[in-house]
Amino acid sequence: MKKNDWKERLGVTYSTNPGYNYETEENPEAATLDKDRQLLRISLDKRHRGGKCVTLVSGFTGSDDDLEALAKWLKIKCGVGGSAKDGAIILQGDLRTKALGILQTEGYRKSRII
Repeated sequence: MKKNDWKERLGVTYSTNPGYNYETEENPEAATLDKDRQLLRISLDKRHRGGKCVTLVSGFTGSDDDLEALAKWLKIKCGVGGSAKDGAIILQGDLRTKALGILQTEGYRKSRII
């Protein structure tokens, strides 16, 4: 349920129409695609990381909670640290082939290394 805070509605003109619904500028989250329809791209990145390399898994289509769950599962399977932010999963180290194998055995068939 959405939070109904009066501070978010400051400066809004109210309607006397009983069928009026107050709309906010929030964007609804995208529905999570099935595992076999996800197009995940796995790449190596060294930029802005002090010379250390990380594995990026990008292209996930779905909610932030599902992205966090996939990131947690990948970090456990690979045995490394990492995070999930801005729609991408970051794994510490060069784990491209290991991450690809793990994702494909789990059902993410369209995963690929770029």
